[in-house]
Order: sequence, then structure tokens, then C-alpha cells
Amino acid sequence: MKYGYFSSIFSTLFCVGCLAQKNDIVATEGIKSELQRVNIGRILFTDKRISNETLNKKDFLNSYVLTNKSDLFFIAYFDNSLTNCKHSLAPAIPSDSLAKIGNYQFTLFVDNKEIYRSNLIPGAPPAKNQDNDTSLNRPFIDNKNGQGTWSESFWNRFLNNGGNEALTDGNHLLRMEIRPYVKTETVKTGDLMASGELAVQVAKQPTIDITKIELNTVTPYNGFAVSKETFDKAKIKELKGSIDEGIFKKINSIIVIKDGKLLIEEYFNGEDRNTLHDPRSVGKSFTSTLVGKAISEGYFKSEKQPIKDFYDLSQFQHFSNGKENTTIEDLLTMSSGFDGNDEDDASPGNEENMYPATDWVKFTLDLPFEESNSKKWHYFTAGVILLGDIVNKSVPKGLEKYADEKLFSPLGITNYKWQYTPQNIPNTAGGIQMNALDFAKYGQLYKNGGVWNKKQILPKEWVEKSFTKQRQITNRDNEYYGFLFWNKVFKVDNKSFEAYYCAGNGGNYILIFKDQPIVIVITASAYGQPYAHGQVSKILSDYILPAIIKQ
Repeated sequence: MKYGYFSSIFSTLFCVGCLAQKNDIVATEGIKSELQRVNIGRILFTDKRISNETLNKKDFLNSYVLTNKSDLFFIAYFDNSLTNCKHSLAPAIPSDSLAKIGNYQFTLFVDNKEIYRSNLIPGAPPAKNQDNDTSLNRPFIDNKNGQGTWSESFWNRFLNNGGNEALTDGNHLLRMEIRPYVKTETVKTGDLMASGELAVQVAKQPTIDITKIELNTVTPYNGFAVSKETFDKAKIKELKGSIDEGIFKKINSIIVIKDGKLLIEEYFNGEDRNTLHDPRSVGKSFTSTLVGKAISEGYFKSEKQPIKDFYDLSQFQHFSNGKENTTIEDLLTMSSGFDGNDEDDASPGNEENMYPATDWVKFTLDLPFEESNSKKWHYFTAGVILLGDIVNKSVPKGLEKYADEKLFSPLGITNYKWQYTPQNIPNTAGGIQMNALDFAKYGQLYKNGGVWNKKQILPKEWVEKSFTKQRQITNRDNEYYGFLFWNKVFKVDNKSFEAYYCAGNGGNYILIFKDQPIVIVITASAYGQPYAHGQVSKILSDYILPAIIKQ
């Protein structure tokens, strides 16, 4: 009775808004279930992903224990679609333009105090859903399958803008409100579309008893003997406990090589030393390695060679002399004039525009060319695809066999997997998978100046060029880029430790420290999550480096 009574009140209150419009601009999916009908205007919460078709009243939470490992989803029921609600705010704007000038406004309160309000950036959810949907079923926290979607991103912004401080351990009331907004000359916010609240018991500060934590017993691996060096085991146990408790999320492995020997080897989330891991853009650095090897064997003149030697640029859009004279080095340092920037959603060369294309090389070569971009660093995944294609067409038997013969086989790496472009060429922008210890071999090859098993696999001069501060990273202090390698300094107790490193989405790293005999590999799967890289920096500075470097 109580549930139905309050549902009726909510339905009455919230049907006054968008439903009362007589001039809806688009047709919607309508009210799709009795559960939705009795909950119009409400936001409800679940602790797992449940489809709209199988949702039941019993799935909705009245109270919730929020830990570092728990999940949280919300379901909002509306009486009309977002597009129609925005239309009431801007009736002169056609429907196909409304998605570009507005979205949902989400607001979260803790203990009846507004903590964070966000006018969500237009574009997500897609225009079709904004037109059609009369409900939202979305994750805030999805520890297993989360991909950093727009609703997860909102939750993380909330945490970083007061949510963490407000949600201290103990009992709290979490409340959410959803409104429509449009931005023309000014921002207009509409009536409440839905609201809901949840009693939350926060328990995010677990007690970690390191006396009950055991470290993995390290055994030899092909290419790595076991190190006899000592390290602060208590510090690594504390780190291991923090990962197990979900303080650090989706960390899958930690490998530490010291003086060329295996010092620390820990795995999480069901992975082990045989697991092939997808480190995303870590694979870009492998492209640099193959370019250097191909130059040393005479397949390229040098990194100064222009791409006009490999393509007839007149056959592609936006022909220019600048595009013709773009060099291999420009692509290695991500400082070409191609109008491509993965950090700019509006950039025509953004990698998200490349993936649906049927030919990624043509996509890249067709891009506009801006002289003002030349020699300035901008993250450009499509340029690494171009490098891979140049290698593939220049070396005997193609890139895949060349990589195996010249790099992987000499390192004793036999179990690996490529992803491929639509032309069935290995995806050099980040498509190589192997286990964490084999990634460590790659890092150690560079630490050795290109030597493995007393053989010069890669020219020392190429390693030195790769580990040179070729370009400063835009909008980052004291961070640089080499030949598809990053560079930064990690701070530990006011001491600086410089590293060149490979990095990939999700928090994946191969780090080669400049003045320390150390290589560190961290694999993780926090793909798309804003915390992914920041938590790895904290792991390095607060745990791993203090534990292994003698002060």
C-alpha cells in the first residue's frame, strides 16, 4: 500500500510537466510497462545491471552499503522524452538541432546539501535516444564491466567535486534530480523530470591487515632469473591489500624488474603469468621499435624521410606540399600537420572517427592539413596507423612477420596476439596483446640499450633517440614525448625519478627508469575510466618506488 500511495503522488507531480505539452516535436516510445507507469517521475537504484524487460519492484534498493567494490545503477522514469522536454524550452529550434544545444542536467545531493550539478555535454545519449526514450537505465559504478560511459563519468566528476568529502564513512542520504536544459544565448533549465533518494551507509576505509596478506612466490621466467634484492614487503602487502579491497580498481598485474632480474610479480582479478593482456596504446611504442629496426636495415633512409616517398598524396583529399613533406619523425613525435587530435572531440582526425572507416590509411591521408599544427605535439592515433602501413609495405613479408622475426622471436616471445585493421594489417595504434612478463622483456630491451642475451637487437642510437625529449606534452608541465614514448618525473619524498614509458587506456604502463636499474609493468583494465592513470601514479609514488628504491 505504502509503495503504491507514494507512486501515485509522484505520478501526479511529474505528469504536470512535459506530458502536458500539446505540441510534442517527436514521437516517443511511450510508457512501456506498468512498473514505469506507477513510477513516472522517480529515480530508483539497483546494485546490479538489470535490463528494463526483467526489472521488478523487488530489485529497487531502499538502502545501500557503498564500499570500494560495490556497484550502483539508477533507473529514471519520465513521462516524455528529453527532446520534447527541451522543445518546451526552445520551441523555435528544430528537433535535429536540439541534441546539439542541450541535454540532461544531473544534480546530486548528500544529506540534503547540493554537492554537484552538471549540464551534461550534448552528444550522449545519442539524438535517437533523446528523441525516443522515456527512461534511463544507467550505471554510476560498474566495477566489472564499466567502460567510462557518460553516466559513470558524471559519477566520477561528482566524487572529484565534493562527493568524496561528503560521503565519509557512516550513514548518508543520497538524492538525485534530473532536469532538461538547453543553451542558446543563455542556459535555460526545465522542470524536474525525475528525482529519487537512497539511504547510503558508506564503508570505504577498510582495515588492511598485512599479517594476513601473502606475496606471490617469484619463480624464474624465460629471460628473467629471480632477483635476490630485498624490498619493503610490508609496503607491497599494503598495496596488494588496497587492490584486493578495491581502493585501486581493475589492476591486473604488477611486475618489477631490478638489475634485469624478476623482483616482484603479483596478479589480480583472475589473471596470471600466462594471461594475454590488452594494454591498448602501449602498443604504439612497438611501432617505434619496428621503424627503428627497419631504418637500421636500410628499408628507410632515416626518420627524416617524407611520406611522399611512400604515397602519391595527390590521390587523396586536401593535398598540400606540407602534407607531402610530413616526415616519419613528425609521426613518431605526434607533431605532424595532420588535423587530428584524439583529445579534441571536434577534430576530424579524432580516432573515434577513424574506427568506423573501411580504410584507416585512406582516412588518415584524406585529412585536412594545418601548417599551424606542425612541430606541435597533439595526440594522433591515426598517424601511428600510417607508420604501421609504411613499415608493412617497406619490409620483406610485411610487418607481422618482420615483428616476429626481428623483435618477438629474439626476445623469446612466442605467445602473443595482434588485432588487425580493416585491411588485415596489424593494428599498430595499440593492438598487440601479450602477458605481463613479456611486456617486461620489451621494457628491459630498452633499459639494456637495445641488447638482449648479449645481442644488439635494436640499435643503441635508436633507443637514445626514442628516449630524447623531442616534444613537450601540450598542457602538461615537465612532461615530454620521444619517439612514441612518454617521459615524466615521479616524486617520492621530494626525490625525483625520471622514466620513459609506454602508456595505454585503462592504466597500462611499461616504465623504464632513467637513473635506476628498474623496469615496471602495470596492466589494468579500467578502460575509459578517468581514475585509471591517476591511480597508477599514486601506486608508483606511494607504494612501489618507496618499496624498491633504497633511500
